[in-house]
Amino acid sequence: MTTQSPPPSRASAQLSNTKTTVEFRVALAAMAIVALLPLGVGNAYWLGVLIVSMYFAILAGGWNLLAGYAGQFSLAPATFAMIGAYTTGLLNHYYGVPPLLGIVAAIVVSGLVGLLLGRAVLRLAGPYLALTTLSFAEIMRLVAANSIDITRGDLGLGVAGLLDSRVGWYYLFLGALTVLLVLFYLLLRSKAGLFLQAIRDDEVAARRAGVDVVFWKTAAFALSAAASGFAGALYAHFAELVTPELGLIAQTGLILSMVVIGGMGTLAGPIIAAFLVYVLSEWLRDVGGYQLVVFAALVVIFARFFREGLWGLAMAAVRRWRQA
Repeated sequence: MTTQSPPPSRASAQLSNTKTTVEFRVALAAMAIVALLPLGVGNAYWLGVLIVSMYFAILAGGWNLLAGYAGQFSLAPATFAMIGAYTTGLLNHYYGVPPLLGIVAAIVVSGLVGLLLGRAVLRLAGPYLALTTLSFAEIMRLVAANSIDITRGDLGLGVAGLLDSRVGWYYLFLGALTVLLVLFYLLLRSKAGLFLQAIRDDEVAARRAGVDVVFWKTAAFALSAAASGFAGALYAHFAELVTPELGLIAQTGLILSMVVIGGMGTLAGPIIAAFLVYVLSEWLRDVGGYQLVVFAALVVIFARFFREGLWGLAMAAVRRWRQA
């Protein structure tokens, strides 16, 4: 005879909400610091680096929602960014759709594709889920690269810009990142957030407790994909060019390294780590291009010795300081 596992207790729910609130406040403080950076960074190149850092921060936050909170290890976040970029790019290039409407369409299309993928891989887990999403990612990239008559392949598809000022783009990306941060916070503070974490911790127990596992796993895929598509659409109009390189597995590897180094399953860690990792990546490009080697080594070290990432190390330091 099997017994049903009880739903999350009120105490555990309060503890989870308190932890999420602390992370949210730290992330907002980090966003406030980022908002002041243009006052001291006048170089257009480094402003561009910070803008792309925010692009990756949105992708890292979206993937963290799926993997860190729902426990679904997908290898296609960069692919959904590419889908979002091509959605708005094709609409603008061939039909003259304004960028703002194209961005909305990119969110919808990416979310729907994520919904379908989530349903297709519903019964998969672990390496099978990772390999399936990796195959999907590579298929989509090859389709984009070889549909030369439509996407122009590796030559790239030119799209209209949205803003003329790099500082304007900086604050647009910052605003988009902040809005998504608030939305993720509200989601994680709700029952939906507890359901996702229950599925991550023990899917069987969550199902016995009455959680609609099918619905919430599919919803996590769709929400993560929509966030990635949004980031890709913004980036397309910032760069004014869309290429299949957006969906390279190396891009996904960079996103995963940001989440692992920052701290999977934390709200602030991956977003803060996105800035640190990408800025360091650009700096290493100038000293020989050792980015992949360095970040691969860091991911191995953090996965082996510091499972909670930089956020966990910071919280441990705070606890030791309080005890002292």
